[in-house]
Amino acid sequence: MNKNKVVNPDLAQNNSAPSKSSKSSGTGSFDKTTLKRLLSYMHPYKAQLIIVTVCILLSALASAASSLFLETLIDDYITPLLGSDSPVFSGLLKALAVLAVIYFVGTLANLMYNRMMVTIAQGTLKTIRDDMFSKMQRLPVSFFDRHTHGEIMSLYTNDTDTLRQMIAQSMSQVISSVFTIVAVFFCMLYISIWLTLVVIVAMFFTLKIAAYVAGKSGSSFVAQQRTLADLDSYVEKMVNGQKVIKVFCHEDKTKEEMRVKNKAWETSAGTANGHANAMMPMMNALGYIQYVIIAVLGAYMAIAGITNLGIFGTNSMTLGMIASFLTLSRNFTNPISQISNQFNSIVTALAGAARIFKFMDEEPETDNGYVTLVNAREENGVITETPEHTGLWAWKHPHGDGTLTYTKLEGRIVFDHVDFSYVPGKTVLHDITLETEPGQKIALVGATGAGKTTITNLINRFYDLDDGKIRYDEININKIKKADLRRSLGVVLQEVNLFTGTVMENLRYGNENATDEQCINAAKLANADGFIGMLPNGYNTVLKGDGSGLSQGQRQLISIARAAVSDPPVMILDEATSSIDTRTEALVQGGMDRLMSGRTTFVIAHRLSTVQNSDIIMVMDHGSIIERGDHAALIAKKGTYYQLYTGAFELE
Repeated sequence: MNKNKVVNPDLAQNNSAPSKSSKSSGTGSFDKTTLKRLLSYMHPYKAQLIIVTVCILLSALASAASSLFLETLIDDYITPLLGSDSPVFSGLLKALAVLAVIYFVGTLANLMYNRMMVTIAQGTLKTIRDDMFSKMQRLPVSFFDRHTHGEIMSLYTNDTDTLRQMIAQSMSQVISSVFTIVAVFFCMLYISIWLTLVVIVAMFFTLKIAAYVAGKSGSSFVAQQRTLADLDSYVEKMVNGQKVIKVFCHEDKTKEEMRVKNKAWETSAGTANGHANAMMPMMNALGYIQYVIIAVLGAYMAIAGITNLGIFGTNSMTLGMIASFLTLSRNFTNPISQISNQFNSIVTALAGAARIFKFMDEEPETDNGYVTLVNAREENGVITETPEHTGLWAWKHPHGDGTLTYTKLEGRIVFDHVDFSYVPGKTVLHDITLETEPGQKIALVGATGAGKTTITNLINRFYDLDDGKIRYDEININKIKKADLRRSLGVVLQEVNLFTGTVMENLRYGNENATDEQCINAAKLANADGFIGMLPNGYNTVLKGDGSGLSQGQRQLISIARAAVSDPPVMILDEATSSIDTRTEALVQGGMDRLMSGRTTFVIAHRLSTVQNSDIIMVMDHGSIIERGDHAALIAKKGTYYQLYTGAFELE
């Protein structure tokens, strides 16, 4: 286990900070850069968006036309019938039929664009999630050292959900509201310029108040997303560590920390949503006041016979005009209220999008290597590349002149005066120099934090060196493509990760082309075949929740068998038998020896009994190699290893 892992305690805050490309994302303002980048993900749906726009326009026109038609309905059809002794309703019925058609067109258009926006939203989010996951696979291990799993998961859940709401609901509502406002505004001018001026003055004061409230709540919504991510991250860690919490009776402390984080989220969410929820009632109240003012002024103009001015000339105010204008004024106020209400949702979504894009803009793992690993054959001393697995591996070197050379993979690894630090200025490894011969077993022993796992991490190129070089078969590992380098290394970690799927699928994870027979033989090699055969469906038993139905030792045995399936030239065993009891370890050791036979192997172990047969034993302390040699030589030296072995002092 890597004891030198560096975790950033301020992750949630740091990860929510605005990126260089979206500096305004943390201020609660409208982030145009992030919005533009988000819209680029919707480009494949250009045709659908055009249809959506047309439908929104039809819906807005239908809404305005139905309100405007009330004037004709009342003045030309209803009012004449009120004073008639023998009313004829045919004209009224035709007018109502026309109104019904208008409403039907508006409703159908509304239904179509809402359904299409849901489809567009889900398709867009699928693409974003795919890009996020693809980018995550290209990030260096150091990124996951600095960021908690809960914070990363929050990007896939909370932040993408805010985007879904914005794309599926807020965007279409805002566009619909804008179209409706424009259409209704011209309809109001058509009826009465004087009353329209009253609406504009009322809207001016309404928008000033709305802008003030939106400014107050915008930053709170950004804080809400940040504190929610922090809360999710904490809960995820506590769920994983629940056994440890109970063992050490730490329930009260964790509950207190949970209350603090939950309170922070409650405060930010309460502030944000409090302002947002107050927006609509306030806008409605102002709308009702405006409604009353227009009704009074319209009635006064009609009764007093004041000349009304429309965009096509003057006329007299009628009951139908008043009713139509009142309906239009409501249709004018409501879209503005909706825009104000949706503004905070859009700001929240853009804050989430900024976090997502910041994640996607992280520097990927760089790989400047050009040497690749290939299957090979050797005939008369000449190595040639072959597509099938032969058990012989070779390094393929391309040259500038187009020629290729092949170097047989032997497993010779050399550390040449290597220095390394996870954090600048805090050196973890000091002047590490070691050389292994092909097929040797090298054991690394020492106290926790001595740097044993760090050495194996550097062989895998999970991190880059501060100084010195590491050579693999005389090739600087910086020249080897990382995927090929890691394909040549089989790793069994102290922390076992199994995946949802059958036992056979988990074994084949090491080599997707392995046959069932090869997987079973690997399980027998690691002594895992016995307990696998006792599972309900044997090798076809489905493992869930990281193999939660298995003991820790059984999970470790599957991990060892998985490494055997990959059949790598070099093995790294990081406390591979730490979770296995002594009796099982004795049974497995023979299989492990067969697994390591003919391979260069690095073994990290605290149980010194497991490394006695190593060719070289490196004793490490505070990032330096203080002793080296085989078991007999180190015992004879009576130094640190002798004291560890005899129990004069123990590994911490």
